[in-house]
Amino acid sequence: MDNHVVLAGFGGQGVLFAGKIMAYAGLMEDKNVSWLPSYGPEMRGGTANCSVCLSKDPIGSPLVLAPDLLIAMNLPSYEKFIDAVAPGGIAVVDSSLVDQRTSRTDITCCYVPATTLADKKGLKGLANMILLGKALEQTKFASWDAVEQAVLKCIPPKKQHLAQPNLEAIKLGMSL
Repeated sequence: MDNHVVLAGFGGQGVLFAGKIMAYAGLMEDKNVSWLPSYGPEMRGGTANCSVCLSKDPIGSPLVLAPDLLIAMNLPSYEKFIDAVAPGGIAVVDSSLVDQRTSRTDITCCYVPATTLADKKGLKGLANMILLGKALEQTKFASWDAVEQAVLKCIPPKKQHLAQPNLEAIKLGMSL
């Protein structure tokens, strides 16, 4: 199954990193992959999003205008992208930072208090991985082995001590 994904939030929340893990997981499974980051000039605190495409077939354009999966980590991103989700699609939303609920009945919307959970579970700063785990559980965009390999690949050698907390956060998201 093809996946057309938008991950969006503030710079510094790790949306580009989560998208990179998703893309690498696709590569681990020999899928065609595109990862297209976009961020405002402010970087941290400014807007950031990325489009990820995973497909068995060649990808015509890396830009995702009607995602079948949206991961929204803040209210501005939710408001910008929720109406673009394709009918039948899934939105995974950090309900710690987004207090709105969609009235759409043609999509599945999963509200996860990821930021609050990350703080409570000693995984501060890993709300992005919790949401990625929930998205993995909902869509099966890749196997667990591929995601685990992607995390190990995306974390630089000097920061490999962060791999285990990232994997723990993804597993937490999958369990919700």
